[in-house]
Amino acid sequence: MLVDFKELPDTARIWIYQANRSFTSEELDEIKNKLEAFITQWTAHGADLKAGFDIKYKRFITIALDQDMNQATGCSIDASVHFIQQLETDYKVDLMDKMNVSYKQGEFVAYKTLTDFRKMAKNRSVSPNTIVFNNLVTNIAEYKTDWEVPAKDSWHNRFLN
Repeated sequence: MLVDFKELPDTARIWIYQANRSFTSEELDEIKNKLEAFITQWTAHGADLKAGFDIKYKRFITIALDQDMNQATGCSIDASVHFIQQLETDYKVDLMDKMNVSYKQGEFVAYKTLTDFRKMAKNRSVSPNTIVFNNLVTNIAEYKTDWEVPAKDSWHNRFLN
């Protein structure tokens, strides 16, 4: 059951997928349509899942699930992963690699491998105040407060010393 992302409770579970490049406007329109179709039919053992999605900065896809209605199961999580993998294939983009870092450079979002980000931190090309995206947040409440934060306030801090 597709619902507006803004209508989901702060306790809703989320999964964040960051792309290794920005999507074009045309791709974003297609991806939104595909997300709507997927979430509309997404179920757990035949039971509807109350879910929504958010896309930010033309590169982050966030799927949220209100687990108060029905919880995700192994099969439903597998279905969502297969859906994301199909997007990777369709748009020749990487969405599943968690070993990469996105951060803000002014108004732009940059994307680096963890190794490159570590080197940039060592060379002071990024600072404790550099805004990073903490894709490890697990619910909408954390997404609102702890997703887009200074590096010093996230797991990225370990590379700044």
